[in-house]
Amino acid sequence: MKAVRVHEHGDFDVLRIEDITAPVAAAGQVRIRVEYAALNHLDTWVRRGVPGHKFPLPITPGCDFSGVVESISDGVVNCKVGDRVTVAPGYNSQPSIQVASGNHNLARDYGIYGETCDGGNAELAVVNAENVIHVPDDFSLREAAAFPLTYLTAWHMLVGRCKVQPGDKVLIHAAGSGVSVAATQIAKLYGADVMVTAGSDAKCAKGMMNGADLAVNYSSEDWQAAAKQFTSKQGLDIIVDHVGADTLPLGVWALGKGGRLVTCGVTSGAQMEMNFAPIFFKSLSILGSTMGGLGEMHQVAKLVFDNKLSPIIDSEFSIDDIQDAHRKVAERDVFGKVLICL
Repeated sequence: MKAVRVHEHGDFDVLRIEDITAPVAAAGQVRIRVEYAALNHLDTWVRRGVPGHKFPLPITPGCDFSGVVESISDGVVNCKVGDRVTVAPGYNSQPSIQVASGNHNLARDYGIYGETCDGGNAELAVVNAENVIHVPDDFSLREAAAFPLTYLTAWHMLVGRCKVQPGDKVLIHAAGSGVSVAATQIAKLYGADVMVTAGSDAKCAKGMMNGADLAVNYSSEDWQAAAKQFTSKQGLDIIVDHVGADTLPLGVWALGKGGRLVTCGVTSGAQMEMNFAPIFFKSLSILGSTMGGLGEMHQVAKLVFDNKLSPIIDSEFSIDDIQDAHRKVAERDVFGKVLICL
């Protein structure tokens, strides 16, 4: 089968299209003929490498993908050959207290397809049967590939960690990223007032079209001053931040009393200086968040399939143009998801 393979970390040229042996579904697994995959920042880290973290190279990246069940192993009862499915990207290998409690992402053996093992940037992919999410007949497999990781991440950040409430004043940085697109929609679904930031007027306009109440171009405006006006000087209730060094230290000053800042990434850098005075003076919560539980994934999927949350697709590339797809993400010339067509 045709697959994207990464043998060593580096620039775009380490993404190789190879003909490899098709995987075989083991006990409790299904094999999917992939139709669409979606790029995430995680895919770029798999390509580039992360200091101090060892990836199981060579690897087929791709944590978000949809397609049709081609074969199932003995004992699988939750799906059949021919089913249209998308995939919950996080998986567990064994039972644990965390898994039994629904906190799959907190278990020590938690892994992600395309990072911990081979993923969906291939014509065929094998996943655990419990990771299969059935796609309704009237819902596009194209859109079904575009939501799992980012919408699960945003849901766990806002609903699981921050307990978003109607009327909350929420700031979401980097409006065009997959997580931020999802977070904007989820916050509005819960009745919050949402301010987003972006680096261009065009992205700000798209952020407003995605449901934001206010969009601020951080390259030409002071987002802290805008946040103060947005909250009538009361301070923000929630900040969704995956930018890191460029925004997170300033965020603690923009929060109101009892405010929550939740982060799932640090694309501008992890090393930063922060003044801790406002954290205890204002009883702030600084929360980390990675992925979410399988139950949360099914909650999100239902909302997407019911069209209460709507993935945004920026562009599509053939698997043969995988390097160009990664280049587009790296250039930050994206609003929503970049899809790979197989």
